[in-house]
Amino acid sequence: MKCRSQLNIPMHEFAPGLLYFPDFYSRVEQETLANELREAVKAAPLFVPLMPRTGKPFSVRMTNFGVLGWVSDRERGYRYEATHPYTGHSWPAIPDLVLRAWRDTGGYPHEPEACLLNFYDVTARMGLHQDRDEAALDVPVVSISLGDSCLFRIGGDTRGGKTRSFKLHSGDVLVIGGASRLAFHGVDKIFPATSTLLPNGGRINLTMRRVNKAG
Repeated sequence: MKCRSQLNIPMHEFAPGLLYFPDFYSRVEQETLANELREAVKAAPLFVPLMPRTGKPFSVRMTNFGVLGWVSDRERGYRYEATHPYTGHSWPAIPDLVLRAWRDTGGYPHEPEACLLNFYDVTARMGLHQDRDEAALDVPVVSISLGDSCLFRIGGDTRGGKTRSFKLHSGDVLVIGGASRLAFHGVDKIFPATSTLLPNGGRINLTMRRVNKAG
């Protein structure tokens, strides 16, 4: 284990640019964050995105915060938009408590433009994929886990290569940057009843991204 000396935050570096911060958020902070997200979702309701071309629905429900939000549909595919696809309204602001993870772990001087919220019920999965819909591919993605634990899997920058898996728990933060920024990654399994944070169970994953290059 290493520490970011300026903040004294415990950290594991699983691979170059792949930084794991266990228990970044305390239980009280997690409860505060869950309540803030619950209120924000009232303004930007969860929706089910569709795969490009096939129109197959994702197994997760999602929404976004920030000036831009990630969306997907059959006709136009993966992209970022300034408004919710169903309400037509701008996305809510990224909560300050969420931004703390970006500022303390991301090592990037500019704020994120998008924060994607994925909600996983016990049956939801996320296949191996790259986060490459952004112009700013040199900027890390900062991921927050809340609720039930999951089995996270990550490989290299080509599909079909060797992968490794590890569990992510409520309150953990994962940074995917540097040489790992374009690594294929996904969620293979949700472990039900491993957290009491969300009354009805499930997992919330927040991923902050910089979409456009700064300046």
